[in-house]
Amino acid sequence: METLRDILDAVARGVFPPADGGTTVVPQVCARDAGVLAFTAHSVVFTDEDPGWVYDTLRATDCDELAASMNPRFLTAFMERTGRRAETIDALLVADPLPGDPPLELREIEDAAHSRVGYARGRRDEVRAWAADGGVLVTGRGVGGRLEVSVDVDAGVRHRGLGRLLVSAARQLATEPLWAQVAPGNARSVRAFQAAGYRAVGSEALLLPAQGVCQRKMPVWPSE
Repeated sequence: METLRDILDAVARGVFPPADGGTTVVPQVCARDAGVLAFTAHSVVFTDEDPGWVYDTLRATDCDELAASMNPRFLTAFMERTGRRAETIDALLVADPLPGDPPLELREIEDAAHSRVGYARGRRDEVRAWAADGGVLVTGRGVGGRLEVSVDVDAGVRHRGLGRLLVSAARQLATEPLWAQVAPGNARSVRAFQAAGYRAVGSEALLLPAQGVCQRKMPVWPSE
């Protein structure tokens, strides 16, 4: 059976699900993460819910069938069914690792109480973080065990290219494809990732456990 990690690894290589208008339902890799991935004319729903419910609800969604998986009515039904919450639909980007040293000086953050580290640990595993003058770079394993990156740039040093340098540096720290979820409305961030060589591959709606509800268990990541 094809797994979520199988699909993500293939997409990182440029091999996408068939553009057949269909939907693939796969199990969650860990209790924390459920949601929807949308590629060109094909969607992937990762959930431990009954696949029959997913397909029935998609068919009942009053919209173009190619848009059903990201339609607010389906996502609302998905959240109500699972007791989960969502924040936004993100653009999904991926980049290959790069050789060489990062283009700026980075200092690894060892303080587990650091605000960015604490936030990331609520959404990812194996979190690591680095500080640069004016910014923070964070990586960790998120959806399907993929390696994800996020950055934070201080307000006083924005518009100077630091975000692009940080996400470029992440590619040089990585030894496998690196993923990013970026809100489409955050055009500045989208441009920074694209300028650093990240390519858009689809969209993602991540459904998180309801606030105050602990659904975490130790995930079993697929072997590399």
